[in-house]
Amino acid sequence: MLNMGGPSTVSETHAFLKNLFSDGDLIPLPFQSFLAPWIAKRRTPQIEQQYADIGGGSPILRWTETQGEGLVALLDELHPATAPHKSYVAFRYAHPLADETARRMKEDRVKDAIAFTQYPQYSCSTTGSSLNDIYRKSKSGMFSGINWSVIDRWGTHPGFVEAVSQNIEVALQKFPEEKRSDVVLLFSAHSLPMSVVNRGDPYVLEVSATVAAVMDRLGHTNPYRLVWQSQVGPSAWMGPQTRDALKGLARLGKMRAVLVPIAFTSDHIETLYELDLEYGKEARELGMEVHRAESLNGSPVFIRALADIVAQHLKDGDAGAPPTSVQMGLRCPGCSNATCAQQKSFFARGGSV
Repeated sequence: MLNMGGPSTVSETHAFLKNLFSDGDLIPLPFQSFLAPWIAKRRTPQIEQQYADIGGGSPILRWTETQGEGLVALLDELHPATAPHKSYVAFRYAHPLADETARRMKEDRVKDAIAFTQYPQYSCSTTGSSLNDIYRKSKSGMFSGINWSVIDRWGTHPGFVEAVSQNIEVALQKFPEEKRSDVVLLFSAHSLPMSVVNRGDPYVLEVSATVAAVMDRLGHTNPYRLVWQSQVGPSAWMGPQTRDALKGLARLGKMRAVLVPIAFTSDHIETLYELDLEYGKEARELGMEVHRAESLNGSPVFIRALADIVAQHLKDGDAGAPPTSVQMGLRCPGCSNATCAQQKSFFARGGSV
């Protein structure tokens, strides 16, 4: 189960930031080995305070482990031919990192593994970076002897769409019934630099497809917009930014909204601090009534969806399907990352170095 992760305690924040800013797949920087530690050191006090404000660390590991345990319990019933199943977590920037997970898998003598992204929509900066990491670790022998397949995107899976829709419906119940149909649904996803979007990264398209599927499920009962959060640095990013959208709605007289985290499946700093504390406070100061749809976390509907996704992947493999999707094999038209090409070829061969 692949994700970016987050520091479980405040004291782990600096290491998390250093790993994050050192990732050239996510944030390409000149002189990265020098700049990344410097930026991490500068940002650590502010981010430490944010993690303290949400309870002393990120809950993303706890929720990912909960989801994994529920997933494999269902999977043993849905696809008994490959049971017993076991879930592992491999975070990109926080414990457990891929090398720690590789050691555990070797101890368990794992022979067949699925790299299952926990980002519903694919981006080279997120899923791509995690897969590149597994490829590099495999080249060094850490994952030797393992046959790989990949679940690389699932943003329109009916179970995922249903789980998100149910949480939106719960949030809408917090508004007076006579005002409910006027509430604006703001689907908020982590933004991307326009340099990444313009080279052909599919993330924006895939997030849009998720939003369209959710609105179809909801019957288009409410007006909605897709907005973007978590911009870092001065360069151009995908917009509009979530906070700017809230200000714009207030200016237009739209004073009620539901914030929907649409690219995050578990609570972490972007939901608990940025959406809840930061944007929530700004919305109240604008006189708005804003509620957030809960993250999927321990949702039984969502965990069932994860199990269904993996079960179908295994059934497709039994029927002779290749180890990766057709879409995963296509590089961005503007891609210049040689590792990306090597990684795609590696997984297309089932993990043969």
